Amino acid sequence: MKEIRNIQFHTGTKEEFLPGFTAEFPYIATRAWIDQYIGRCVPWHWHKAVELFYMESGTLNYRTPHGSFTFPAGSGGLLNSNVLHTTRAIHPVEETIQVLHIFDPAFLAGEKGGRIEQKYILPFVSASQAEMLLFFPDRPKDAEILTRIREAFRLDEKEFGYEIKLREALTWIWLFLSERIRAFPKSRQAYDKSNEKIREMMIYIHENYGRKISVGELAASVFLSERECFRVFQNCLHMTPAEYMKNYWLQMAGQMLAGGEASITEIGHACGLGSSSYFGKLFREYAQCTPMEYRNKCRRGTGACDKRVDGK
Repeated sequence: MKEIRNIQFHTGTKEEFLPGFTAEFPYIATRAWIDQYIGRCVPWHWHKAVELFYMESGTLNYRTPHGSFTFPAGSGGLLNSNVLHTTRAIHPVEETIQVLHIFDPAFLAGEKGGRIEQKYILPFVSASQAEMLLFFPDRPKDAEILTRIREAFRLDEKEFGYEIKLREALTWIWLFLSERIRAFPKSRQAYDKSNEKIREMMIYIHENYGRKISVGELAASVFLSERECFRVFQNCLHMTPAEYMKNYWLQMAGQMLAGGEASITEIGHACGLGSSSYFGKLFREYAQCTPMEYRNKCRRGTGACDKRVDGK
């Protein structure tokens, strides 16, 4: 199982980078220490892979463009493919650990365009009512799903037949949930181009980080007015463009602090956050510690840091 303490992005698409995730075997199991992420949160992102997860400890909040969902320890959920989302540890000091099965739906579908994909996979990933599914242990049917999620983590990847047993375990859960969402009323929500536009603007910000970007420039990059740009950010990410850019710059600054030797002043300027005093003020507000304290914690391995370690 991969131990995760930060987020990284693919160059170009800016989807989340998933270590060990390959076309040959599009699945990874991870343990995410959300309380050790900078700011105790995972910033807005998306990925084609599905997240099927269980909360080992703490309480975690998920936000998508369409809602806010809280998961205490012992609960779990499924986040569907390509859904924009952010997560945050609720408690300011509590250990918050989430274990996840992250897999491309193609892992279950088999041959592309085949009957299984057409009948069971595509209807699920395209169902608006299945954007986020919540499982709580006090509901008998949910309790069974949570048990199956945990049992699948116990499979030994060194044992003969591991890949088939894993796919069988995830397929059971997928089929069970497919039957459930068929009973949900289908949403008549009209197609909204906002999700497409917000992703394009996020990519533009990621590709141009380190320099000041005006709202006008950002809006023009996707052929929107400034007013419409503000509307899309508020509707999808529940923040202004400036707030998103500041948070992204601070995430990048955290990675530079943890992974390099550049001075605080150099990092502040490289990330477009100005002088060391202004950068320090912003960083303290975001991470609840100074840039130097954060760097020292990372090097000691005692706090939020930009490290990824293979574990069992």
